[in-house]
Amino acid sequence: MKAKEAVVKKTKMKASFGSKLFDVCNVIFMASLIVIIMIPLIHVVCASFSSPSSYVRHEGLLFYPLDFCMDAYKAVAKNKNIITGYMNTIFIVVVGTTLNVLITLIAAYCLSRKNVMWSGIMMMGIVFSMYFSGGMIPFYLVVKGVGLNNSIWSLIIPTAISTYNLIIMRTAMVSVPDSLEESAKLDGANQWTILWKIMVPLVKPTIAVICLYYAVTHWNSWFNAMLFIRNKSGYPLQLVLREILLQNDTSAMTAGADDYLISETIQFATIVVATLPILTIYPFIQKYFVKGVMIGAVKG
Repeated sequence: MKAKEAVVKKTKMKASFGSKLFDVCNVIFMASLIVIIMIPLIHVVCASFSSPSSYVRHEGLLFYPLDFCMDAYKAVAKNKNIITGYMNTIFIVVVGTTLNVLITLIAAYCLSRKNVMWSGIMMMGIVFSMYFSGGMIPFYLVVKGVGLNNSIWSLIIPTAISTYNLIIMRTAMVSVPDSLEESAKLDGANQWTILWKIMVPLVKPTIAVICLYYAVTHWNSWFNAMLFIRNKSGYPLQLVLREILLQNDTSAMTAGADDYLISETIQFATIVVATLPILTIYPFIQKYFVKGVMIGAVKG
């Protein structure tokens, strides 16, 4: 046993000075990055729980609530626009993400098969569309021309598939051994069976990543809603948040002489309410990120 331990100790590689220096610099850089990200988040959360009058008198960053107060959150809960925006956003995220993933899976499977005619030409066209587009005005005219203007479906159907996510999914499916497909065909499986019974279980980590990409995109999207939605009842949450932050539109949540004071903390409370769901879901899917994105990148 002692001889084996001695051999193991001899075979261990000593880290060079450059490697140690890189590790130290990397730790310092990542720690600095965490601090830079966390300070604004802490300030927003603490300001949202602070008394409006105390916050207005305060100067600089906050690292703890000033006279802990829930008035801002009570005002946000009374705002019908935020509640309606939440419902619209949840519908867009659930329906949109489901449609996105289904279309991406089917398209990626078709493009990953070797016997598909002109698959290379189609991929070139798809990649070209990722870098070059018609622009905002043609996009608006197309959506308006098909009758989706001022409809919640204008935020789902025109963005039914992402080229980047399609490429990631196709790469994952290409990395699946051909022998699995061949053995399934020998057992009488058709293309749909191969897709749902073989491909989908093998690329689950990638599907989880793609789901998160699509869901976060839908949750944070506001520009298309600003173009196509005219009625406030159809606004998603992020567009409601934009009005509150940029236009300082807190009239639906404030009343009385202290309107200005509470409007300051309402903005922070709205940011917390709009961000909390994604921050809650992300840790549960984060473990799939490296495996899902890197799958198929290295082949033996």
